[in-house]
Amino acid sequence: MARPAPAPQKLPLPLLIISAAIVLVLIGTLFYLSRPAQRTAQEQPASAEAKAYVSNLQLSDVTMKASENFMKQQVVEIQGTIANKGPRPLQTVEVYCLFYGVDGHELHRERLPIVQSKTSPLKPDEVRSFRLPFDSLPDGWNQALPKMVIAQIAFAK
Repeated sequence: MARPAPAPQKLPLPLLIISAAIVLVLIGTLFYLSRPAQRTAQEQPASAEAKAYVSNLQLSDVTMKASENFMKQQVVEIQGTIANKGPRPLQTVEVYCLFYGVDGHELHRERLPIVQSKTSPLKPDEVRSFRLPFDSLPDGWNQALPKMVIAQIAFAK
């Protein structure tokens, strides 16, 4: 006697809904990760107004020293002062520190604030000290003071 063919089994509805939700989440994640990264306000290039104001800023007494932290890593510190010789108070000033190799090519670039928005604004004719620590400089760095370039200025309101 021949057995009848088994009836096809239906998948439970909750399993189908969960599977569809997982597929949608994966597609959404892939779409989100594949889109171009947007620049944050910190990464935006300096405005024309900020570029014009750069001549009013003076970096001075810039020194560099190296020390070893408690984890036996070398930490390089750059210290100095910034003076605002212009007529406007500044909420934020950021610099690019450009480190070069012995061959003269740029090896590392880091953007850091020397005047931060969480402190009081840098007023006209005010001088303020800054400290920039670096703990992950690449091998092959020429051990010279990095080139410091003003990256961004935000004026106080």
